[in-house]
Amino acid sequence: MNPAIQWITLFYMMLAGTAMGLAYDSYRVLSLKLSFPKWLNALLDLLYWLWAALLVFRMLYAGNQGQLRFYVFVGLFLGVWIYFLIFSVTVRRFVVMLIQSVQYSCRLLWRVIEVLIGVPLRWLWRLLRGTLLLLGRILLFILKLLLRLTKPIWVFPVRWISPHASRLYHSAWIMKFTAWIHTKLKH
Repeated sequence: MNPAIQWITLFYMMLAGTAMGLAYDSYRVLSLKLSFPKWLNALLDLLYWLWAALLVFRMLYAGNQGQLRFYVFVGLFLGVWIYFLIFSVTVRRFVVMLIQSVQYSCRLLWRVIEVLIGVPLRWLWRLLRGTLLLLGRILLFILKLLLRLTKPIWVFPVRWISPHASRLYHSAWIMKFTAWIHTKLKH
């Protein structure tokens, strides 16, 4: 095999190892900060290792058509080691800062939505509720007033009819009919 291809493959494997370290640190900080449930952590671990395997094999295929040699493992080890030696602390701090920035932006966006939409809707609801209560009270007042004004029209016929209706209700044939209905309903 050509030494140039071997050096390119070694470089690709170092890049793959660095990318694996970067993804691992980012995932680790995210899982600690966001406290995923255990089942989700297990699923994300599996997805990380599937992604890492695909990345390594893709880089290996791009470097030397997928030939697995000793220097491939050396390149992966060097990439991960250089990443954790130089970049790990900076990446973790950056991911924490990124999470805090996203959380702050979400809180700010929620507050803006609340102020621009929520507050006017609450005011509109209070106005509508107050208007409906006022209209209900006005309507009730008008109905009471109409009842008082029309009292002579409906009270006198009721007073005139009620003794006759009472006598009719307590008549013998009505009493027998209601008793008959009650016995039929019980059976």
